[in-house]
Amino acid sequence: MAYDTDLADRVRGLIAAERNVDEKPMFGGLAFLIGGHMAVCVSGRGGLMVRVPPEQTEQLLGLDHVEPMIMAGRETRGWVRVGDDGVGTARALRAWVDRGVGYAKNLPPK
Repeated sequence: MAYDTDLADRVRGLIAAERNVDEKPMFGGLAFLIGGHMAVCVSGRGGLMVRVPPEQTEQLLGLDHVEPMIMAGRETRGWVRVGDDGVGTARALRAWVDRGVGYAKNLPPK
């Protein structure tokens, strides 16, 4: 399944004012990087993959429409997958994008 281009446009609109933003096709979707660090990715499976502080992963997994990010058969701490229903409203999408962008902006420069 190809990623949702409308969702990608919505994310793009939310991060338009950020500096050092790049877009790269990754993981069958479209990743948005801040300063070389992935912040969010519009997933080819639907919804978003969001970078989060690793110590918050477990807490965030308790929220509706959030599941673990699985890579190579293993759960990846510091990332969550948010289903389409979790990013359906502008407010919900902004909250997730802000969380991913905020974390990526605070990582050491690449």
